[in-house]
Formats: sequence, C-alpha cells, structure tokens
Amino acid sequence: MKIFAIGDLHLSGSVDKPMNIFGDHWEGHDMKIFQDWSARVTDDDVVLVVGDISWASKLKDAQLDLDQIAKLPGKKFFIRGNHDYWWTTATGLNKLYGDDMVFMNTNFQVLGPYALCGTRGWLSPNEIKFDDKDEVIYKREAKRLDLSLEGAKKAGYEDYIVILHYPPTNEKFEDSLYMEVINKYKPRYVIYGHLHGKDSFEAGLKGLHDGVSYHLVACDYLDFKLALIEDLGQKD
Repeated sequence: MKIFAIGDLHLSGSVDKPMNIFGDHWEGHDMKIFQDWSARVTDDDVVLVVGDISWASKLKDAQLDLDQIAKLPGKKFFIRGNHDYWWTTATGLNKLYGDDMVFMNTNFQVLGPYALCGTRGWLSPNEIKFDDKDEVIYKREAKRLDLSLEGAKKAGYEDYIVILHYPPTNEKFEDSLYMEVINKYKPRYVIYGHLHGKDSFEAGLKGLHDGVSYHLVACDYLDFKLALIEDLGQKD
C-alpha cells in the first residue's frame, strides 16, 4: 500500500470558476491531477485530500466533483478546507459514499500501522491578519486536533499521521497551539495545503523538524501531481 496526498483541488464541475485566472500553469489543472492520479494510484493505495476540494457552495453541486474523485483508484480520506462551503457534516457525507470515500473531522482512521488524525485547522497568530474571531476558531481547531490524537492514543496507537488544511505555523515558523499538539504526540508525518504561489510556499514548514516530517501538498506546489508520502510495501 502506498500513501499519497494532495490538497486544494479547487474543482469546479458545477460552477464557473476557472483557476487559470491565477496563472497559465493552472490551465486544465483538474485533468493534470486526474491523469497523474490514474497513472500512479491503485485500488490498494490511499490518497489523503487535505481540503479545498470543490468551489461549489451547495452539496448537490459539489457532488459532481466528488463523483469524479470517487471514480479514481484508491481509498480517499478527506478533511475540510476553508473554501469547502458545501461540506455539511462528516457523518452525513459518509452516508453518501462507500467505504472508499471517508470524510473526517475530530476523529481518527486506521491506515496500515498508523492512526490518521486530522482537522481543518486555521490561521496561526500573525502580524498580517488575526482578530478575535480568528482566535476563537484557532483555539477550537487546535483542541479538535488534540482530541483526534488523544482518541488514537487511547485506542492503543503510537504512530500517527496528521492531516490539516492550514499549515501548523505562521509565515515566521513561530510556535503555535498546533505545534504544541504536534510536539506532544510526535506524529510521523504532518501533511497540509492551503498555501499558493511561490512566496506563500516559502511560508510553509517542510522537511524533518524535531523528528516530524512536514509536507506541503497544495496541488500547484506539487505541479498538479500527487505526493508519495510513504510506500508501506517497502517495509515488507
């Protein structure tokens, strides 16, 4: 089993919102992603999709995009992004699709030797934009991440993968509540998206830090290809 990840698909099957307004490299970005996905992923693999899945504002419209993803190989795990306004509840969404489409929120799933834990996250305190409303959401999302990991720990798991939509730090890589939770449980991987554009990419924590491997998987950062996080078959 291989573990892949990608974020920020920004699909627009039912709305007129082409992504090429953000640059020519976005032209046909959905087909680039789907072609790479189909070529590299098998039904024995998993794909972690870390939010901003569809531009639709209503679930009935987002289902056009979700149905496209459902046809692709592999088991898919989703968390909500800040633009996923169509997202109702994880419980409700899980009733719409089979076992190969899993929508997560403040819980954990078993993924080979790992407990997969995650939540949307939010802005970390910064000098650009962070008000009282942001602080409320920031604290709530950090608590949700802690609950997800604590639930996995109580169930007997010791090795974790964390998925977030937002990066776990601000652009200066300062400490945050998310980093406190991460340092408490020491997951093997932290995987996130949200950041777009060369300048923003530099604001994302990447690589190995204090024993945790951080991966930015926004689709434009990956040149619209899935990131291979780990091949569990190599451990056999």
